[in-house]
Amino acid sequence: MKILTRYVIRAHIGPFLFAFIALTGLIFLNAIATRLDDLAGKGLGLAVIGEFAVLSLPHVVALTFPMSVLVATLYAFSELTGNSEVAAVAAGGIHPLRLVLPLVGVGVVLAGAVYAFNDRVLPESNHRLSSLLTDIARQSPTFELREEVINEIDTDDASRYFLRSSSIDPLTNELAEVTIFDLSESGELRTITAERGRMAFTPDLRDLVLTLEDGIVLEVTDDRPGVFQRLNYESQVLPLRGVVQEFERQSTDGSRSDREMTVDMLRDEVEASVAELRGIEEANRATSREAVEIALGLSPEEARSATSEPEIEQEGVLLAPLTLASSAAGEMRIHRARWDVFRLARARDLVEIHKKYAIAAACVIFILLGPPLAIRFPRGGAGMVIAASVLVFCIYWIGLIGGERFADQGQVDPIVAMWASNAVLFSIAVTLLWSVGDRISTNRGNAWAEVVSLFGATLSRLARPRGGT
Repeated sequence: MKILTRYVIRAHIGPFLFAFIALTGLIFLNAIATRLDDLAGKGLGLAVIGEFAVLSLPHVVALTFPMSVLVATLYAFSELTGNSEVAAVAAGGIHPLRLVLPLVGVGVVLAGAVYAFNDRVLPESNHRLSSLLTDIARQSPTFELREEVINEIDTDDASRYFLRSSSIDPLTNELAEVTIFDLSESGELRTITAERGRMAFTPDLRDLVLTLEDGIVLEVTDDRPGVFQRLNYESQVLPLRGVVQEFERQSTDGSRSDREMTVDMLRDEVEASVAELRGIEEANRATSREAVEIALGLSPEEARSATSEPEIEQEGVLLAPLTLASSAAGEMRIHRARWDVFRLARARDLVEIHKKYAIAAACVIFILLGPPLAIRFPRGGAGMVIAASVLVFCIYWIGLIGGERFADQGQVDPIVAMWASNAVLFSIAVTLLWSVGDRISTNRGNAWAEVVSLFGATLSRLARPRGGT
């Protein structure tokens, strides 16, 4: 039995490593490619780009690791079944489920490793990546110019420019109705206007060059009060030296989002949200009780004891109870708004907690799901592996992502949202495993014929009238 266990586990190592490297490489390259243009356009060094790549890798690994487990299990058992090894084991009196048991133990170990990775490594890398992207966003102030706002531009030579434009095209870097105030020289003010303009960096990404067209230059100096110079131009080039500053890293300490927290941090946040919700409930009950007492018509002395607001008499009518009722309604609306905020915050934190457990448990579920699918279609080969993997991944990730969206909005319980996909796939796996002993076949025949036969048998059972034979 030990030999059989080692043989089955060894059959999965190669497919797992191949699937893990291939899937991680494809998804990782796609993630880097979408950001590479933005990173290169910032004039960043290779060290910063390399750090971005390293910090982006854990998120990809968290996705591809469970996927690789399923691919490896499907491929390994497809090979074992196609070579009639599973049939030979069954002929020797060993139930095929005996081949799955060692993998379940391996799956439990892998699930623990995935949970530890998602709880310790992934939140820290997400936090550092978020801080890095924030620092990168500050790298080039020219890309943060806003329309209809006076933007200050500092340069290395201590020149001061203030730029305003009615419109800025982020794709072509074209400007419209440009006004530039040049305060570089003490005692001198130069104002430059242009109908249109264009921004561009020098090849070393250090200087910003503005090409202005159809404008006017107005210049006033303290040496000649009351006199100004005016110059009309069709086109001029205004270089701004040293606009792009050296990349500066900020501290990584600070607030964290739910995806940047460990389970312990998330539980602390959940407890804090629950405490806030209880406080809101108590305050709401007190406000409601006060409003009911006012509506029942308390005496002026009782009404004044319930509030610090002095009574106001108008045409002989006491207005304090009416004011108190209006104030109570306003307080209850505020309580309701705060309740929604903390309720959704609690839901988001619970979603993240259960997602860490659910993704880890998926490793065991995929191991249970792979063998019966491979045994049922022994001649499917690589096509069956790819088709089954894509189908399972779609079901799992659509359910997980969709459930997260609904749970974050408070429409679905976080536990149901995060574990629904696992429950569905686990039910399918158990159903298939239950009948795996009757599905042992050799490598003869046609895989598509078997699929058609299975589909026809299913339709026959569904169409069979109740109570028939």
